[in-house]
Amino acid sequence: MYAINMAQNKKELNLPEEIKIFDTTLRDGEQAPGIALTVDEKIKIAQRLDILGVDTIEVGFPTASNGERKAAKEIAKLGLNSELCGLARVVKKDIDAVIDSNLSYVHLFIGTSPLHRDYKLKKTKDEILNQSIEMVEYAKDHGLKVEFSAEDATRTELNYLIEFYKAVENAGSDIINVPDTVGILVPSTARTLIRTLRKKINIPISLHFHNDFGLAVANTIIGLEEGANQSHCTINGIGERSGNTSLEELAVTLKIAYGLDLNVDTTKLYDTSNFVGTITGIKMPPTKPIVGDNAFAHESGIHVDGILKNASTYEPIAPEMVGRRRTIALGKHTGHAAIKSKLDEHNIKLSDKQFDHIFTQIKSLGDKGKVITDNDLNSIILTEISTSKNEYIKLLGLSVMTGESVSATATVKISLNGEIMETSHIGVGPIDAAIKAITSLVEDTVNISLDEYKLEAITGGTDALAETFVKISDDRGNNTTGRATREDIILSSVVAVINSINRIIELRETF
Repeated sequence: MYAINMAQNKKELNLPEEIKIFDTTLRDGEQAPGIALTVDEKIKIAQRLDILGVDTIEVGFPTASNGERKAAKEIAKLGLNSELCGLARVVKKDIDAVIDSNLSYVHLFIGTSPLHRDYKLKKTKDEILNQSIEMVEYAKDHGLKVEFSAEDATRTELNYLIEFYKAVENAGSDIINVPDTVGILVPSTARTLIRTLRKKINIPISLHFHNDFGLAVANTIIGLEEGANQSHCTINGIGERSGNTSLEELAVTLKIAYGLDLNVDTTKLYDTSNFVGTITGIKMPPTKPIVGDNAFAHESGIHVDGILKNASTYEPIAPEMVGRRRTIALGKHTGHAAIKSKLDEHNIKLSDKQFDHIFTQIKSLGDKGKVITDNDLNSIILTEISTSKNEYIKLLGLSVMTGESVSATATVKISLNGEIMETSHIGVGPIDAAIKAITSLVEDTVNISLDEYKLEAITGGTDALAETFVKISDDRGNNTTGRATREDIILSSVVAVINSINRIIELRETF
């Protein structure tokens, strides 16, 4: 309902009745540099994948280590709904490791391209073919479901690839898998290859596409259009080099563009992505589709205005569909509508003058490269609504000098009831010096003492806004507070003190 609906064209495509998701986060995903999952971590991810609804989980490569085999065994005990698969080379000990792990599904592989035959395996075409047939028969004799990958299939001679796949099909393979091992396919070559194989192969075809050129999802969709039945995916698209087909991107695209409801519960995609990202330590770029921080964030005034009137103007899907919430970011491109929506969200009413002050401050901060968070905005609003309506004192200028071997000195220029005043003062630091300068300028009007001073950075980072809170009292027993939120801690402190003095003068004139 949010995007181009291609469901009506399904009959024109060769889309199978059912498309299955084979998740290889625990195997190929873990092969990404820097990822090393413990047994407990693998178990937790497997449970999340099962809740998500993937059809098959490739739990790992059982023969690779004791830890891999232990993880496979422990996951097999969980009684998950997803099928569980283990990777194996075409050698008996690898297949035996899958059997020993209590798995009933084996993913066999061997390189078939000239590069793999000549440099890695140093075997002839016939040797590779015969070894593969023998191991398929061995796996089937032991009651295993067999999926067979011709590694580097997309750089294998087409005639030999077809011969190879037909041979393992005849030997008893249940599924053939087509790996684009180094991600060299483009949509046109993906279409030609899968269309050709679909005409020759009678068993289901699975796709395992890598993302070296950023085309894994696109190529996978083309392959499915040509009749492939299954796709290998990983959460967040993690995997070797540039990764694999992204599960979340593929699932949402198939659902929206083709009207295909997979077994995957899309509302759990974001939580699953965050969970896997936390465990693996691989944080997604903000621009990552579906799960990136910016996927449903809006700042531009034109966009926000459209979003608030009808979300589909600038969103292809509702964020709730993937377990997200929309966010309105504030910055240099912010329009009035964005700020008004934030105020309405918190039921805050402001005068036109207050609103204009806040809008101007946000624009100013945006021009300096600052993105305003909700916490920043709340602090700015709180400062505005707590500021005196009467500006008896206005800050006209501020200059400070400080250092290791000199006394901190502040020069402050203000307007007090229209009179321009300026002075300098020293202190134990630039903030102390600035506050002393202000109090000395106003002492003939109001004699104040600073009773409390608090300074906080609202968010993390060196560009965090500084929120200052002060309490002051005068010689008549009046006391009041002042706040300010600025990007500079000294300026924030000075403005907070001036705001508090304005409020206390207002009190003195009222009573």
